[in-house]
Amino acid sequence: MNVLKVSKWTIAAFVLPCVLLYVGLVFVPILVSVYSAMLDWNGIGASTFVGLDNFKYMLTSDTVFWPAVGRTFLLAGFSMLIQLPLALFVSILISRYVRKPNFLVSSYFLPVILSVVVIGQLWKTIYNPGSMGGMINQILETIGLESWTHSWLTEPKIAIFAIIVVGLWQYLGYHILIQFTGVQNIPADIYEAAKIDGADGFKADRYITLPMIIPIFKISFVLSFIGSLQSFDLIMVMTGGGPGNATDVIASHMYKMSILSQKFGYGSAIATFLVAVCLIATVIINFLFNRLDKKYT
Repeated sequence: MNVLKVSKWTIAAFVLPCVLLYVGLVFVPILVSVYSAMLDWNGIGASTFVGLDNFKYMLTSDTVFWPAVGRTFLLAGFSMLIQLPLALFVSILISRYVRKPNFLVSSYFLPVILSVVVIGQLWKTIYNPGSMGGMINQILETIGLESWTHSWLTEPKIAIFAIIVVGLWQYLGYHILIQFTGVQNIPADIYEAAKIDGADGFKADRYITLPMIIPIFKISFVLSFIGSLQSFDLIMVMTGGGPGNATDVIASHMYKMSILSQKFGYGSAIATFLVAVCLIATVIINFLFNRLDKKYT
């Protein structure tokens, strides 16, 4: 059989344009953002180099920043501890009990392809405490739980959890699709051999499905965590970061500082912090899952 031999220079010639495009669209903006973070700049006029002052203010004096970081990690925590296990559980049930699962999986995926504005307005109507809409409060009143009714998006201690519920609902189908694909790709003969040895049902899932789906679950985990850190659009549509700053996360706080307050240098410092957290989190998650994968292989 003839093997196509290609020189390294030929490979480089084809790869180089893509590499240059990637560097230009990813690494150059990051470097520009890091440099901008060292400026006192409104984004338009003259700038003044201030070194690390923006980072110092961000870490020590900004009273909104650390609560926003906490809420961002709260979003990530709920996504990883509730959304991903639930998506895996639903994927296993669909794979096992649904004969033609494609339509059902597509139905779960529908909220993902809807506009965030549509979803935000829909849930604002559902959460509406007034007489127009307010389905949740109406249900609670109907079943005699009037004391549980709230103004869901205007109470500072509740608003962020109301948004978390929407986020979990919106992207559940996304992770079901990813994990269902992973479950479907596990060879059926492995389950048949396990059944002969007495491992069936959820016992088979424990010793076969979970270990073999680790690489796919890692993809969901990384996407969920990074997506939670970058949460912005749904919050801006539903609450705009309010009431007060009760639902502000890192991205929304960065937007307010950069665009609304015209502190572009300080906004770049927040963006640099966000990029650094995303990179560090990705490295840590990959390391942990690689160790977990080696443990079961």
